[in-house]
Amino acid sequence: MRELVEWLIDAGQWTDGDPEILVVVDAGYDVPRLAFLLKDLPVQVLGRMRSDRVLRRAVPTREPGVRGRPPRHGGEFVFSDPATWDTPDAQTVTATRLYGTATARAWGLHPRLTHRSAWTSQLGALPLIEGTVIRLQVEHLPSGATPKPVWLWWSGTDASGPEVDMLWQAFLRRFDIEHTFRLFKQTLGWTCPKIRTPEAADRWTWLILTVFTQLRLARPLAADLRRPWEEPTSPDRLTPARVRRDFRHLCPKAACPAGAPKSTQPGPRPPGRKNSQPTARYDVHTVGKPGPAKRRTKKSTTPRPRRTG
Repeated sequence: MRELVEWLIDAGQWTDGDPEILVVVDAGYDVPRLAFLLKDLPVQVLGRMRSDRVLRRAVPTREPGVRGRPPRHGGEFVFSDPATWDTPDAQTVTATRLYGTATARAWGLHPRLTHRSAWTSQLGALPLIEGTVIRLQVEHLPSGATPKPVWLWWSGTDASGPEVDMLWQAFLRRFDIEHTFRLFKQTLGWTCPKIRTPEAADRWTWLILTVFTQLRLARPLAADLRRPWEEPTSPDRLTPARVRRDFRHLCPKAACPAGAPKSTQPGPRPPGRKNSQPTARYDVHTVGKPGPAKRRTKKSTTPRPRRTG
């Protein structure tokens, strides 16, 4: 992620004076840890938290004359206990088309870190990572299921009402990106070819992005060839997968800047020999689940065979 942000800065996609880059992740990531590691970059981190988390408030102002070591954390904020919430720092109520009334409340909180997991190697006192927790509650879901609250943690502080609305709406936009990756894999065949080199994989990814761009640009020209179980939709809301069904009828009508295609039949050439070079293997850096240590193989108790010669 650090490398990606540096690429955006080097390409001129972010310059001084622009709003900070918003990184949106799901609950599988340690959002405070991610914000701590990227604190030297112009980014803000937004991610979902589990509904059983317990965070801490800021330390209240200490009265003069109180002795003893000053506390590092304030009172507990239990996600599952509304009695610990108190008055939110910001609250918004928004009417939505699919979810009814969406109520968002925000509090300034931080996690209480311990020397475990990713913080095991951290020396000295652990940092205080201040942030903002947003609780989003909608009135109903399009599927009719019972809606559950969504807890978000944002690396910024002192969130205002417009910022709270922008943050939870940006988190919902993350699902659009997931459906885009599903389109790349299932419809456009992003992961189908067996690529041999990382450079070829990069070129194939750029080709997939080019195809996706063409489908988006061809949306006003395509007809809706829907399946019997699909609902009709307006031409300006066709998905790229539905545009692809009619794309073969659009290609003959479009001008082609390329030259005439060459013959695909191979010409005469001397017979070659079978390739005997092994294919290079590249590590894909898959992260596996940490498991228990491998057990030592028990030494065989079978006696050696008797020598007969």
